[in-house]
Amino acid sequence: MPDGVPEELSEELSEELVPSETIPCGVLPALRWRDLPDPISWKRMVGPSIMLAGLALGSGEFVIWPYITYKLGFIFFWACMLGVMTQYFLNMEIERYTLATGESAITGFCRINRHWAWVFLILNILPWAWPGWATGAGQMLSWAVLGAKEVVDPETGLVTFEAQYVPALGIAGLWLVGIALTAGPVVYNTVERIQMVLVAMIVVIVIGLGVVLIRSDAVVAMCWGILDVGRIPDLDGTGLTFISLLGALAFAGAGGSTNLGQSNFIKDKGYGMGQYIGRITSPLTGLDEAAAGTGYLFPDGQENRRRWRGWWRAANTEHVLSFLLACVVCLCLMSLLTYSVFYDSSGTLKEGMEKYGSGLDFVWGEATVIGNHPTGGGLLKLGFLVMGVAVLLTTELGVLDATARISTDIVKVNYLRDNDNWSLSKLYYLFLWGEILLGTVILLIGFDKPLFLLVTSAAMNGFVMFVYSILLLYLNRRILPARLRMSWIRVIAIGWSIVFFGYFSYKAVELEVWPKLFG
Repeated sequence: MPDGVPEELSEELSEELVPSETIPCGVLPALRWRDLPDPISWKRMVGPSIMLAGLALGSGEFVIWPYITYKLGFIFFWACMLGVMTQYFLNMEIERYTLATGESAITGFCRINRHWAWVFLILNILPWAWPGWATGAGQMLSWAVLGAKEVVDPETGLVTFEAQYVPALGIAGLWLVGIALTAGPVVYNTVERIQMVLVAMIVVIVIGLGVVLIRSDAVVAMCWGILDVGRIPDLDGTGLTFISLLGALAFAGAGGSTNLGQSNFIKDKGYGMGQYIGRITSPLTGLDEAAAGTGYLFPDGQENRRRWRGWWRAANTEHVLSFLLACVVCLCLMSLLTYSVFYDSSGTLKEGMEKYGSGLDFVWGEATVIGNHPTGGGLLKLGFLVMGVAVLLTTELGVLDATARISTDIVKVNYLRDNDNWSLSKLYYLFLWGEILLGTVILLIGFDKPLFLLVTSAAMNGFVMFVYSILLLYLNRRILPARLRMSWIRVIAIGWSIVFFGYFSYKAVELEVWPKLFG
């Protein structure tokens, strides 16, 4: 019986344990048998991938890749497209395990070895502790309302464009997001509604700006950059490092441990075997839902196999349209906007544009040039900055929700499984407000440079993606029953992910971290 149970026995075995030879238990309870629910259409599945795309907007799409475009043009843009495609395959392997069992991918890792619980708890908290998105939103808001103060360093002659009240506005953004996440009765529903509205607004604004500003020669330059696969740019004199390139690759999409949050999103949405797992509710406005600490496995049989094919086909379609296509469109449009603003038709940086090279100043440079456009420049400038505030707050909301959700899942399943005093809801809000207080402290002690905070977070998450790519390959190729395992095409894709993020993690350590630590 290890690899399946006759379909006619599935009801009798609904509370029976799955043999450990089928899926190992580790220190966790064994899975139980239960039939797979009927699949739904991909249109009804739209939601979780939009939330993941919302996470991507404020990091790679709006900040890091446009910044690299400002510094290098499209020389490295091939890696951007490879990065987002790689994330599509990673996300679907994260979804595979959850659709099949109702458990998060991290719970699957903990079935391999219990020590992955505390490792991923650390890897989920530390890289996202830096509140770069709320800080960046504060800087955009200050620029939109109060403008920028041009400051020249008397010693170096470097120009910076200062914004006022950035730490205070960043803290206000953090607390605003926390209040929004606390107010809704079911957390997932709250996040989905907010993300849907903000992402739709952002897409409309960026398309409108693109129609007015993007030039045909910029599109040609981007296409050549995508085709120039393997070209590594010369970083001398650009202010960029391998750490920033690693961060850009991690954030060509959602990035880092937040990709693992796709497990938790589809569980709370009730997809596949996640239908049998409870949701996180607000302790103030919602009612606790009973939540199974561990998941289920469906018996083998013709009907369950048909249902699995339906779920898997719909999940892939939804993720291609809601995540992959959305990320590619936004990455291309945002980078094309940057190139069209800063470069002339010959591919040379326009005169005077180099002064916007410090931190997020390039965003103010974009806004300034857009404001001088003969077709409604002032309105376009305001729209661009408002879009920036929305993009970054959307990402901060998604980051706080996803990291709190992942940490809650790790602690509840592995350490407080039988403790009724600590429900999923209580743990979620403990982690959520703990992150907000930590971010507040970071801003109060002076770490208030958005680009530094974002690049630091991104680089850490590039290494995290290298680690869980290895674990996903083992989990979904060796641990899941044969009928559920990834195909060889997907094995190659995840193997590529290991090489891709592993190489850039190694180069970042070799060229940046090691020399600084050991001279």
